[in-house]
Formats: sequence, C-alpha cells, structure tokens
Amino acid sequence: MANKKKTTIKDIANVLGITPSAVSKALNDHPRISDKTKAAVLQIAKNLDYQPNHLASALRKGKSNLVGVIIPKANSHFFSSIIEKIEDVLNAKGYNVIIAQSNESYEKECKSIDALLYTQVDGIIASMANETVKLDYYEKIKSKGIPLILFDRGENDLNVDYVGIDDYLSSQMVIEHLVAQGCKRIAHIAGFSHTRIYKNRIRGYRDALEKFGLPIEDSLIVESNLRIEDGRKIMKQLLELKDRPDAVYAAGDYAALGALQIMQEHNIDVPNDIALVGFSNEPFTSLVTPSLSSVEQHSEQIGQIAAETLLKRIETNNKNVSLNKLILQPELIKRASSRKLQ
Repeated sequence: MANKKKTTIKDIANVLGITPSAVSKALNDHPRISDKTKAAVLQIAKNLDYQPNHLASALRKGKSNLVGVIIPKANSHFFSSIIEKIEDVLNAKGYNVIIAQSNESYEKECKSIDALLYTQVDGIIASMANETVKLDYYEKIKSKGIPLILFDRGENDLNVDYVGIDDYLSSQMVIEHLVAQGCKRIAHIAGFSHTRIYKNRIRGYRDALEKFGLPIEDSLIVESNLRIEDGRKIMKQLLELKDRPDAVYAAGDYAALGALQIMQEHNIDVPNDIALVGFSNEPFTSLVTPSLSSVEQHSEQIGQIAAETLLKRIETNNKNVSLNKLILQPELIKRASSRKLQ
C-alpha cells in the first residue's frame, strides 16, 4: 500500500484559492490576515490532517520552542520528579520538552545529543550517564552556542551552569549517623569514581572514617552502576569477607535495596547485625521492611532551578549571564534500617 502523502501548506492554499504565504501567515495568527481567512485555513488544515514541519519552522525562525532533557534512567523517582518540575516551568513559558534516556550508556547519550541538535532544540538540560568519561559531545553542544544546564551529574571541566546537592557533605552525614549507632566497620557500595558526584561521595566517606579513626579498606569500597543486581552482587561479596562490615552505605537506593534483599535471604538482622543507608530517598524506601534510611536530594528544587536557569540563558541569547553553580544542602532521612538498638 502506498504511503499517504503528507499535507503541505500549498495543498491548503489550493483548496482555498489563496497563496501559500497567506496560509502560512494565517497559521501563525498574523494580524494582517482576517479572522474569516484564519478560520477557513484552520478548518481546512484540520480536514486535511495538516501537521506543521517544526524543524523547517525552527530553521526559518531560529527558534523551535523545544528543549531537550537527557537523563540516565526513567525508572528513578529522582529523575522523573525532576522532569516533571522542568516540564511545569518550561510549559508555562511555551516550551515543549523532548526527553532522552541514556540508560547509563555513553554511546546512547551521544546519539541523543545528535538527535536533539538536529531537531534544533533551544537548549539542553542533562545528567550524564555513568559510562561518560569523554566530554566531546557536550563540548559540541557548547560550540553551537546552545545553552547547556547540567544537574546532579556534571563535570566542572565543561564550565556550564550546574545544580545538585553537596555530595561530600552527604557522605559525612551518613558516616556520622552510623558511628553514632555504634558502627565501626562501614562498607561503601559506590558509584563509579570517574563521575564527580560519586568521587565526592567516596571522598566524603573516606574523610569521615579517618575523622572517627575507623579503618579505610579497599575491600570495603566497591564501585558499580548502583542497580539492584549490583547491590545484591556486592553484598554477597561483603558477606564473604573474613571480617564482615557492621554497616553498609550505598550511593543509590536501588543498590541499597539489592543489599537488603541479600541480607534478608541470609537471615541477617538489619540494622542490629548490619545497618544500611541508601541515597536518593526513592518512594519505596519508606515502604520496605525495615524502612530504608536515605539521603534526600531535593529533586523538585533541582528541576525548577535547572529550568529557570535555562530560560535565562535562552532569553539573553546565552550571553551576559554569570555561571550559576548551585549546590543544595542534603538531608539524611533516618529510618529503621540504620537505627540500631542501643
């Protein structure tokens, strides 16, 4: 079966006996076109199922009213709530959002950036994939003069606007809490240290252990993608150690959930045998048994600030705006998984 031909402005003009230019002006609500003509054009456009070519329009106007948002994963409440707030702010200003998910893949992230650039987006808000080490594709965005805002995961080397929490302080707060519960051998299920936020969490963990005179051992620090399966695998490794930890701090709630599953399968009393703290305060953390202590990252605030910063960049044509690097204060939500019986 032959493909249905796409309706053009010229098709609408032929039906009404007017010029394509008049149709274009009518569709764009030009003041020199009468209300009667506008109504007729809109009706014929609807009858013929006319779909405007946004890419062509963007090329003509130099503006698409589209914004790209790149996230590592969509199944995280942290990222989904950020997207929701970004959409709220941008939609209110007439922008539509295109969402791309990298699934922690550098290759997929690069393809998403190329697709967004081809679509002529007016700006990009992004959180980097775990695999991303090379910054060439992000430099490509900058080289084209397109505003780029990074959130949660971003690198200082890019010299762009950034919003996130104080990851170093987060780890300090977690270790201080665990020490107060009597923990003396604390393991860390970490993210990959080539990513700045996870490097800072590891640094905060190490410095806090040193502060309290506790052992810092490579066998107690394991880097991963922080998925449930990573948490399960690493927790099994930790339980096989001759000297088991009495607490585990995971840099992500899904990894913490995986660790909790393994501990329960081995009949380990959480928190009295091994205390557990996660990161991100995902909704399930208050629903599991025992409820999971976690670091609150203030996702809605991050989304709002990222969107508002991008709007300033767009409105000023990405010029004469000082860099905005906003670091929010974390909050440790203490629940049953880390409150040991004293």
